[in-house]
Amino acid sequence: MQIGGRLGNAQFQFTLQGDNFKDLLDWAPRVLQSMKAIPGLLDVNTDLQNHGLEAGLVIDRDTASRLGITANSIDSTLYDAFGQRQVSTMYKAVNQYFVVMEIDPQFQGSPDGLSNIYLPSSNTGKMVPLSAFTRYDRSTTALSIAHQGPFPAVTFSFNLAPNTSLGDAVAAIQKMENQLGLPTTLHPGFQGTTQAFQASLDSQLYLILAALVTVYIVLGVLYENYIHPITILSTLPSAGVGALLALLLFHAQLTVIAMIGIILLIGIVKKNAILMIDFAIQAERNENNSPEESIYQACLLRFRPIMMTTMAALFGGIPIAISNGNGAELRRPLGIAIVGGLVVSQMLTLYTTPVIYLYMDRLSEWINGKRMHALEIISAKVVGDD
Repeated sequence: MQIGGRLGNAQFQFTLQGDNFKDLLDWAPRVLQSMKAIPGLLDVNTDLQNHGLEAGLVIDRDTASRLGITANSIDSTLYDAFGQRQVSTMYKAVNQYFVVMEIDPQFQGSPDGLSNIYLPSSNTGKMVPLSAFTRYDRSTTALSIAHQGPFPAVTFSFNLAPNTSLGDAVAAIQKMENQLGLPTTLHPGFQGTTQAFQASLDSQLYLILAALVTVYIVLGVLYENYIHPITILSTLPSAGVGALLALLLFHAQLTVIAMIGIILLIGIVKKNAILMIDFAIQAERNENNSPEESIYQACLLRFRPIMMTTMAALFGGIPIAISNGNGAELRRPLGIAIVGGLVVSQMLTLYTTPVIYLYMDRLSEWINGKRMHALEIISAKVVGDD
């Protein structure tokens, strides 16, 4: 799957953007060889095509000056021969045709055709062969110059070896950049799928924190309490640890899809604590039970619905975790994360949630006691002043 709107000869792209094309030609081969040496990168290639043949015409200006031939006349003659100059237009009743001047195509495929070009000498009045005062040098040139924005760029594409994460590959390439010491005229960066991966990492932590804050606010409004929403959120770390352990156990990568599974666990796992805490709070308020008795009754009466909902979600994630076929490798980390998070959180939260509930209840009583004591001191001081 290609993400980020950037195509290449492999799945991931790394781009070297330059202020001038000469620096790109000098450093692109070094970057290519360095990337090929990085463990975990496969099929490293580049879109730089700089092995095209080029013939550069070198003018002996002294000889041309003695013959009375100017550089402008040489340029004009070469354009007549190879530039497809439009010299006339033929108009017909229905259409019009452009007359283009050029040499015979059989002389255009090789620099040897330059030997058949003659220019008039203003000193002698005779035709002088171009080869009498010029020579051509063979060299290589780029067949095409790719651009990223207004600047020339070279894109390196690569795939990942099995059991190699994209995060490790990105870190290795960034380390390679520092070791090479690229000049300031070159600007490296990731594109396509890799750029989308980096962008997701930049905002991933903030998105998770925003989700937790939102859940806390909603639960606080629901229970009219600042403490017990923390009790409910305490079930989430075990789910995250379980998801990560499952991904490690089955050698699955922490992909964007796996992160979606972990975020789904935030909604699935906290319902265990909600079922218990909701019952315990109502028992305290309506039946005047102690916190210990309330949470104990909640554990007994809510065990069945907790297991039913957990097993329903667990059995729904197992087919995704063990699936095969087209696109299964994309969905499998989602199922593994959900199954692993549910199993670990289910084993732990049944025991940890009642304990945390009691400790949080004592913390709430201590805070309220401190607040009442402070209010009593303030009231006594006010009465004494009166």
